[in-house]
Amino acid sequence: MLTEINLQQALRAPPARALEKLGELYAQLDRDIAIRQPICNTSGRCCKFEIWGHRLYVSTLELAAFVHFTQLDQPSGPPADANTAITFPLPLYQEDRQFIPGCPWQIDGLCTARSGRPLGCRIYFCDTTAESWQQERYEYYHKQITALHEAFEIPYRYMEWRQALALLAL
Repeated sequence: MLTEINLQQALRAPPARALEKLGELYAQLDRDIAIRQPICNTSGRCCKFEIWGHRLYVSTLELAAFVHFTQLDQPSGPPADANTAITFPLPLYQEDRQFIPGCPWQIDGLCTARSGRPLGCRIYFCDTTAESWQQERYEYYHKQITALHEAFEIPYRYMEWRQALALLAL
């Protein structure tokens, strides 16, 4: 059973080789996307989940990579134990304790965490001509990411993005 402590440990200390393999998958996805040439007008609509009518989901490894590549907890490094929360530079909640609308890393319509963004961010385009291939490619790459969880014995959990971020701050 995946406990919050197991999850915290997996997020803080992912195997370097797993992060490397995930980076290779992301690079292959970038090449696949470049071949298809979807249009991105940098409107930021894709990050406004409630308005655009979709959700972003991530796996444990993707979340760990996000923490690693966006340098959360820097400059002091990751917390030493699973009982210490990861430091967040951005608010997750509104005053009424509801999640802020959209992604907290979208500032002035732009992503401020592009290097660590998960699969769903990388593959989703508002371009309606991209709809025909996005789901198939997402499923293909998600299956590859799931295999990385198994290969590196990383506990697997599939979570809504903001809920996953909130778990980091426990």
